[in-house]
Amino acid sequence: MTVSIRTCVAGGAAALAVVAAAFGAVSANASTPAATASRATVAPGLHTTTSTHLTVDSAAKAAQAALDAAEKDGQRVTVAVVDRNGTTVVTLRGDGAGPQSYESAEKKAFTAVAWNAPTSALVERLAQAPTLKDIPGTLFLAGAVPVAVKGAPVAGIGVAGAPSGAMDEDYARAGLAALTR
Repeated sequence: MTVSIRTCVAGGAAALAVVAAAFGAVSANASTPAATASRATVAPGLHTTTSTHLTVDSAAKAAQAALDAAEKDGQRVTVAVVDRNGTTVVTLRGDGAGPQSYESAEKKAFTAVAWNAPTSALVERLAQAPTLKDIPGTLFLAGAVPVAVKGAPVAGIGVAGAPSGAMDEDYARAGLAALTR
């Protein structure tokens, strides 16, 4: 018995159509529970919370303003903006910024948002509680400010690389000021 090429092609196409239809049905069914779950009603007594986050555009605006302020003074710095959880949203490493400045800026920003205070103020707290510096991911050096909405911290702006923490913090404040313009 001889099978023509047309028969093989037609049979292969039919088999492919069956596989594609089955895959499509599985894919459609796989998404159905998620769609249903998103419309589910919250159980009575279950409490939820919402949080405010800085948009990436606002984070970029703040970071660029901080970097511009540093560059205007001839300083080579890195600027990091982190969200409330300490996750980096934007990092700008200025031309010529030292390699240590990247991580330092992120840690300063996280420290500021975690305690909702400028890191220069937190450095003073180390005298009473020296083990604060042992908390992972933090860096208790001047150079970062929190971003707060209605008193609640939503982000941190950290700068590292200038000759002093006070200068770093001035640049971070320039980033914060850009958010209110």
